Amino acid sequence: MKRKLISTLLVFTMVLGLASCKMPQKHVETTPSDLPTQTSYFDDSGETQETEETLPEYPCVNPAFEGLSAEEICSMLSLDEKAAQMVQGACYRIVSEDMTEHCYGSILSYDQSLWPSLTVEQWQERVRKYQEAALLSDTRIPYIYGNDFLHGINCASGCVIFPHNINLGAADDEALTFEMGVLTGSEMVHTGMLWDFSPCVAAAQDPRWGRTYESYSNDESIVKRLASAYSSGLLSQGVVVCAKHYLGDGYTKYGTGEKSDAQRIIDRGDALMTEDMINNSLDTYKALVDAGVQSIMLSHSSVNGVKMHENADLIRRIKEDYGFEGVILSDWESVHNCSGESFEDNMIICVNAGIDMFMEPDSYEEARRCIVRGVEDGRIPVERVDDAVTRILKMKIDCGLFTDPFGDAREPSYEWNSEHSHEVARELAAKSMVPLKLPEEGPMKLEAGKKVFVCGPAANDSGALCGGWTYIWQGMTDTDLDGTHWCDEGPTILEALQANQAAGGYEIITDKERIDECDMVLLCVGERPYAEWLGDTEDLKLVGQFGLEGNQSAIDFAKESGKPTLTLIVAGRNVIIDEFVENWDEIVMCYLPGSEGGNAVVDILTGKIEFNGRLPMPYYSSITQLMMGTGECWLPAGYSAAVKNTTENVPEGSDASETAETTASED
Repeated sequence: MKRKLISTLLVFTMVLGLASCKMPQKHVETTPSDLPTQTSYFDDSGETQETEETLPEYPCVNPAFEGLSAEEICSMLSLDEKAAQMVQGACYRIVSEDMTEHCYGSILSYDQSLWPSLTVEQWQERVRKYQEAALLSDTRIPYIYGNDFLHGINCASGCVIFPHNINLGAADDEALTFEMGVLTGSEMVHTGMLWDFSPCVAAAQDPRWGRTYESYSNDESIVKRLASAYSSGLLSQGVVVCAKHYLGDGYTKYGTGEKSDAQRIIDRGDALMTEDMINNSLDTYKALVDAGVQSIMLSHSSVNGVKMHENADLIRRIKEDYGFEGVILSDWESVHNCSGESFEDNMIICVNAGIDMFMEPDSYEEARRCIVRGVEDGRIPVERVDDAVTRILKMKIDCGLFTDPFGDAREPSYEWNSEHSHEVARELAAKSMVPLKLPEEGPMKLEAGKKVFVCGPAANDSGALCGGWTYIWQGMTDTDLDGTHWCDEGPTILEALQANQAAGGYEIITDKERIDECDMVLLCVGERPYAEWLGDTEDLKLVGQFGLEGNQSAIDFAKESGKPTLTLIVAGRNVIIDEFVENWDEIVMCYLPGSEGGNAVVDILTGKIEFNGRLPMPYYSSITQLMMGTGECWLPAGYSAAVKNTTENVPEGSDASETAETTASED
């Protein structure tokens, strides 16, 4: 389409604004042969058909697509237009004019510099702006917006932040996990962002990995069940689900971390897997394929020395052997780190390996050109491009974008930031709390008449409760903001306890001068937020590299007080605490319970909810014990101090059952 026409159409966009979706979506005189391309073509009479004369001037899906299959639409596109569908750029790079010129297949991400994050109304405006631009392009194919909704809509302000996956593994409640999926999907529909880059189905084997909390468990059977439940909940809302990261995620070996733009210890490393291990992981993905997930994101890591982004054999297996008909998506700029000598070489390698869409936040246009040149030079079969584009178009058709590109007809199951979402988040958080040690007489309760001294850096910090991937990639603590709440959607532990003390009849004290009159100490310690390789660590100690500032001083104060001590650990993994265990009367692992974590602590400590959580992965007492690889650990996966017989804690047939029996016999 001519440049001047594009300018004219952009003016129409500004004038029509939000009313554009009310314009008619069908133009009955248009036929499939009238689909606009970069060149003119002929109708049955041999007369040239100009695209400017057949398309409405308002934003809409091309009327020529009505009733057509993905294969039929793909056959009508030029090579340039097909290649554009295969790339996904970042919202902070692509502008509306880019979408109108090229009609890229997808946009992702959010503004890391923004806090508070965009509101639901601002997200609606952003998503709609790009859709209007895409539907004024030559092809007029709707785009799809994607984001990492790892624990709720964690890039929008004004809604609950759910517990992280490791909490869900500890709770091991499929019904609640399904409902979390429903609620997250409902919130997605509200924002207009329809592509969720979750669930993460990694089975973390080494807690030194910075993504450990993104894993439900180290046990594939638990991962399979919970990921399937969560995906089914999302799918109930008509959104697009993306299971990640295929394959070997969580199995990467310590010391093999990728050395590219950063020096990593374990993240993006090499997963040394036997064929049985590979098949076990494939079964998890097969369950998700059967559940209906429409896309799968590849892992940054390698499997037995071969980068997954160019691992044609494993990509073929999920598509052909396991019947996956959806979209294979690359991870963030991971194509750059493959074996080719140039970016173009890597693009060609990865297209031919089976990747359908490329997450290239900055290099999206160069990626598109590489695909075009690859086909023109004979290095990429056109059939491979057609397969990729057909999969992308089918994904968009199936989720309703071609019939309802602006989401006017979508009806989310719940209102934005519903009371139900907070209830589910609170129950999940409470049920995920794992007692590691309990007094012989049972859990220490906050009862009427008790005076409780609360201390520790995790006591009054909303950011610590939520961890990484909260509003920004790495997350942040309230301490980093000089005490300002990082997450306003729920109270801190201290605030929740103070709000409940009148009803509970206990008194919360924070003045150190009053420690002598207290009956017990509630010590709240943990890790600072982190994400991906920036959370890789060598020591795992609670007072080590990732420990919250103030952990040690609070621990020392609690010990010096001589008072019975109940310790809450807020962390994304099983941190090493062997030197402190004997000084603490009760220990509760909270993991990263999210914005309702404070209220959940109240529910547990007052006895409103009994202990339910079990360790989703082994708990080691030292790095040496971890590195020995013998299966020996302090506490096995499936453990809870609330159950006296350790073997009763471990789900029958799980990977942890044998370890539990061994530990129980040793005890």
